[in-house]
Amino acid sequence: MRNSPDAVPPAPGEGRRGADGHLGYLLRQAAHVHRLRVEALLSDLGLTSAQFSALVMLEAYPAASGADLARLALLTPQTMSTIIANLLKAGLVARRPHAVHGRIQQIALTPEGEARLSAAKARVYGLESGLLAGLSTDEETIIRRWLAGLAAGA
Repeated sequence: MRNSPDAVPPAPGEGRRGADGHLGYLLRQAAHVHRLRVEALLSDLGLTSAQFSALVMLEAYPAASGADLARLALLTPQTMSTIIANLLKAGLVARRPHAVHGRIQQIALTPEGEARLSAAKARVYGLESGLLAGLSTDEETIIRRWLAGLAAGA
């Protein structure tokens, strides 16, 4: 392919984009494809994958602040601020001042946010089940521990 203007790059999963490829690239490639699939599944619900992540984290960690959500969702505070503004506009979350630290705004799911998240989770978790199809419980556990270990080492 090098220096050949007519060469066609390999498809995902082939050549150096396949099993013999650089591990970091393969992780990035898989994450990108997964994000695109999630975006397609959620588009008619009016959610992006980043908004979905924020809502999932809010459900798991109620009354988180924007800074907390940014850390949990692996996004910058500026990006999370935009996401929260859009979720507020859509009526999926609400803000309230922290009981002790008045400057901190806690964010919570609204009933509409809970309903939308429930529908989104059914779709996304269905996609994730497909990712695990054909794997044993032990293999799934190994993969989950490996990925969590990679993240913890960051």
